[in-house]
Amino acid sequence: MRLFKTLLILSHRYIGIPLSFLFVVWFLSAFVMIYAGGMPRVTHEMRIEAAAPLPFETISVSPWQAVGILGYSPFEAKLRTIFDRPVYEFPEPGYPSTFIWADNGEFLSELTPEQGAGIAADFLDIPETDFTYTGLVSQPDQWTIPIPNELPLFKYSAEDAYGTEVYVSPTRAQVAVYTTRQSRMLAWLGTIPHWFYFTDLRANQPLWYDIVVWTSGIGCILAILGLIMSVTQLRKVRPFSFQKAIPYKGLMRWHYLLGTFFGVFVLTWAFSGMLSMEPFAWTNERGLPVNEGIYQEGILELDAFPETNAEQWDGLVVGTIKEVEFRWIGGEPYYLALYSATDNLAVDKRDRLHQPYYIVGQLESGSTLIKAEGFTMQNGFDVDTLVAKLQNSVEAKVTAYDVLDEYDDYYYSRNNQLPLPVLRVKFDDPALSWIYVDPQKSELLSLIHKYSRIERWLYSGLHSLDFAFWYHKRPLWDLGMIVLLLGGLLVSCLGLYLGLRRLKNDIKAIARKIFHQQKPGEVPGVPH
Repeated sequence: MRLFKTLLILSHRYIGIPLSFLFVVWFLSAFVMIYAGGMPRVTHEMRIEAAAPLPFETISVSPWQAVGILGYSPFEAKLRTIFDRPVYEFPEPGYPSTFIWADNGEFLSELTPEQGAGIAADFLDIPETDFTYTGLVSQPDQWTIPIPNELPLFKYSAEDAYGTEVYVSPTRAQVAVYTTRQSRMLAWLGTIPHWFYFTDLRANQPLWYDIVVWTSGIGCILAILGLIMSVTQLRKVRPFSFQKAIPYKGLMRWHYLLGTFFGVFVLTWAFSGMLSMEPFAWTNERGLPVNEGIYQEGILELDAFPETNAEQWDGLVVGTIKEVEFRWIGGEPYYLALYSATDNLAVDKRDRLHQPYYIVGQLESGSTLIKAEGFTMQNGFDVDTLVAKLQNSVEAKVTAYDVLDEYDDYYYSRNNQLPLPVLRVKFDDPALSWIYVDPQKSELLSLIHKYSRIERWLYSGLHSLDFAFWYHKRPLWDLGMIVLLLGGLLVSCLGLYLGLRRLKNDIKAIARKIFHQQKPGEVPGVPH
């Protein structure tokens, strides 16, 4: 038992010195991430918010004419605005988009750096002359790590008070990401150290993966050793008194007390952080195979869409239509009109856009589905028909289905970001899959199986503490998280300080033994 306790103490002490430093970094950066979010990014909602209104009155090329010019039937198509002109975009996964101007039928070739500056200027509402082209980014840098598939990108710096830097995709004709002095600072204080998002390290994906998994795994071991010591180090006193049973004084006593309580959360955060990397085979399991185009019932046929009538689109929604997607649902043509949910002219576009990070629910876009034939609003689809189509397309039986007007434990978002109502369909396949469908758009949203449900609790549940009883009740969740993070931070700081102090004393003791000075005139090995 004595040997076991000695090994336990030494292991916890010397593993804890480097790991406590990492825990301090993780806890400090977690405070930043709670309110700053992740890496700077541009979301679809931000693009809709920043886009210019679609000038329907200038459209003279019909969808079927655009297909004739294109020369093939595209899988996707949308109508958007570039340089205040309407343009058809035909995205191709893995390839550059093809653009055809909707006002004259000509192709838009790949952007030049000068045109890219115009895209950036329109997006951020900064004069084009304030942008300086700094080069073509063909390899991921610190701010394009999350979007390597969008490279190459034009990079620009702006002469403004925010220190703005913008990356524009010449193949998609849109801003891929932009940063400000503040967002870069917050990223360096938050996401980058928290997830080891350093450019050179992330460029080596296997090495980055191993470092994150192994450091968090060893962190779990360290926390477990500490929790075991909270029991084994107690003195046996009669009558029992917790105060007398603790064998430590001063800072060590505080480390013991805080570690006994907060060590559990240190362990769960380290474990859930490791789980985010999906190191176990079961986290990569797939659920029920489902054809993503099940509700399309065919491929997109743009020649089924009529010519654009500007008067029909005028006043269709409360807001400004920025983009139109061409959808094929149930073998019929539909428009999905995307618009700014609020059009407050008193608020400058740059003020609305220029956030250090995208905060969930901060910028929202609206959408409405329109049946092309007759140009009528589509107010949802029949639920029984949606379920029947799913049932007929898979080799599993539907056991239950419900239309949810509120989020459940597996389909949810803070600030009501995900659409409601939602159709939830349960199956009896071996993975016990649940499929969520948007009944307003006849669109598959997500597939959750038994393994992903377990992972949801072990990762999101333990890491974000997103339990329903308080997750949507801010600032209650904030207060709880801050208290727990502060506790973990104090445990880690005390552990790091005490470990370094003990290491310093150990090194001094070893040095004294090695470099022990003999007394003058003393001959080594000769007895006196």
